[in-house]
Amino acid sequence: MSMREESADDTAPPQDGARRVVIEQLTPSVDGGRFAVKRTLGEELCVEADVFADGHAAVGCRLLYRLESSPLWQRAPMLPLGNDRWRGSFRPQQLGRMLYTVEAWVDHLQTWRRDLGQRQAAGQDLTVELSRGAQLIVAAAARTENGAHRRRLSEWLQALDDRARSVEERAALAQSAELHALAADNPDPAQLLRYQPLRVLEVDRERARFSSWYELFPRSLPSASAPRGTLRECAAHLPYVAQMGFDVLYLPPIHPIGASERRGPNNRPSSGRDDPGSPWAIGSEAGGHKSVDPQLGTLQD
Repeated sequence: MSMREESADDTAPPQDGARRVVIEQLTPSVDGGRFAVKRTLGEELCVEADVFADGHAAVGCRLLYRLESSPLWQRAPMLPLGNDRWRGSFRPQQLGRMLYTVEAWVDHLQTWRRDLGQRQAAGQDLTVELSRGAQLIVAAAARTENGAHRRRLSEWLQALDDRARSVEERAALAQSAELHALAADNPDPAQLLRYQPLRVLEVDRERARFSSWYELFPRSLPSASAPRGTLRECAAHLPYVAQMGFDVLYLPPIHPIGASERRGPNNRPSSGRDDPGSPWAIGSEAGGHKSVDPQLGTLQD
């Protein structure tokens, strides 16, 4: 997996070379990208897309992803599954919102590699094809920012262009998977097409994937000294809730209960003086929905 970062440029129009590439059916995608895909921290996000070009040219494909707050993309390779379908994946390492997309291009070096093998199998003269490959390697080396990679590509070029070697040996060097991978790590920018619009990924903690919730009304836990329970009495029952196997304690509204449409016991339309009323009724002199009912305790409780 390539982890090199590059600046995000999500608004640039496609170059002429990129117009030869098509990217379709990107997944996962919720309602065409209207809603975010969700994963938990460290959970793999597997991305697929249909990628192809006009004619018989080979294509390259990679997955881009970054934090929404970061301007730098990280990259991961995508591999062909057959029938123009490609797949790549990454595991988010930070909580929050991320963006991801797919980038594709016409891969001239890979096309040359494939055609060279076919011409060799057919017994054709490879002199011109080897010279053409050398020109493509020169361009790839010029685009490479990594000094070690540039030296490896230059060594490859010299070996491929060494007329003292046999044509068969030079043709075998042309098929080097390692060196083609180095070249593919720096495709021609004029060939790149980036899928738009970008897809959003929300990364949450692992407990967001699955939890068992227990709903508890604090008022239902009275003590010997008070007819209604408080948040402190509720906290004292947490070990009991955990012992039953629940992960999350869910509280109904704890704001001051409003006077309008207050309701009585069993949803009775009218309420008595001592009836607490429905906890979903908002609009009390003691505060609104961001306050804590004084009968329950304080925000610190």
